Amino acid sequence: MVYPEMRGSGPAPTRGPHGPSALPRRRGPLTMADALDRLPKVELHCHLEGTMRPSTALELARRNGVRLPVDDLSQLYHYRSLDEFLRVFWLVQSVLVTRDDWARLAYESVTDAAAHGRVYGELFFTPARHLAAGTPLADIVAGLADGLRAAQIDAGSRAVLIADIDRAFGPAAGEQMVAELVELRRRRSGGAEYVVGIGMDSTERGVDPVAFAPAYRLARAAGLRRTAHQGENSPAGAIRAVIDVLGVERVDHGLSLLDDPELTRRVAAERIPLTVCPSSNIRIANAYRTLTEHPFPVMREAGVLATLNTDDPAMTELDLGREYSAVAAAFGYSFDDMVRIALDGVEASWLDPGSRATIRAYILDTAAGLRQSLRAPSR
Repeated sequence: MVYPEMRGSGPAPTRGPHGPSALPRRRGPLTMADALDRLPKVELHCHLEGTMRPSTALELARRNGVRLPVDDLSQLYHYRSLDEFLRVFWLVQSVLVTRDDWARLAYESVTDAAAHGRVYGELFFTPARHLAAGTPLADIVAGLADGLRAAQIDAGSRAVLIADIDRAFGPAAGEQMVAELVELRRRRSGGAEYVVGIGMDSTERGVDPVAFAPAYRLARAAGLRRTAHQGENSPAGAIRAVIDVLGVERVDHGLSLLDDPELTRRVAAERIPLTVCPSSNIRIANAYRTLTEHPFPVMREAGVLATLNTDDPAMTELDLGREYSAVAAAFGYSFDDMVRIALDGVEASWLDPGSRATIRAYILDTAAGLRQSLRAPSR
């Protein structure tokens, strides 16, 4: 176990699909927000570094000699653009130095999310800056695996990893990272089995995603799953490129997809998932003024497999329960609508068929009980 001092607090857990659940059973009527918080959920677009507790960031900064400009990180968590957010993200990420730091991050991230109904996550980490500074990828992966393993035992929430290429470091660095990852998996080096795929993040403007094709070819040849952030501040043509040239199986964000009706129909017909983060798109990218302007419901009405995710919840005062509740309120979704969205997250995941069936059944069974406890019936 990684952090035994964190165990044993709070109510006794119930049973989830992967072991004890962090969600206690409660009796009596529930509000819609309560029910959605407790609804079992899958998350496919969440950056581990963006889940770091502010108290942990401050503690690690002091321990590792990293100077932060403020003692209250909430003062930093206001962004006028994606690039401005990325500067803060990289600052927070810089406090991670040792294998134990990465383990703590993963453990706290998964246990925090489990408290709001997440039973399974496919989580990004972006190691480019640490690799450039000389930190071995093996140490980062092993630390994250330590934390994920302990969190599943303690909170009953399972998670795996997606290693993100950072566009800012260029195609060669991305290919090198994938090559190192492939070698770790070949050697079955500590924790490498937790990394199931690759992705690509950081700024999209002025970066041709096709330049990263060699890294994606290498990943595909090694049996790694593939996704990419695209369409948050790039045109629909860039989404087409990551699908057709990079061979991605999912698209993260994908906001500009609807600008191309033909591509939208194709993505819907082929069930290529979008991992959408509505609140993040407002608070980080400033893509829309309010949640009601977000195209999430239009995507779903077009038949697109659009899932619901938090992106960087600790840096946007968010959790997955709040995201479900906010989206339901903004678009007039019923509890049953939100259950369907939760089930779509299972479909969009990279789980094996048996695990998908297990989580799907758990969602439906739990939803049936929650539905009976709602104060007002869903339509």
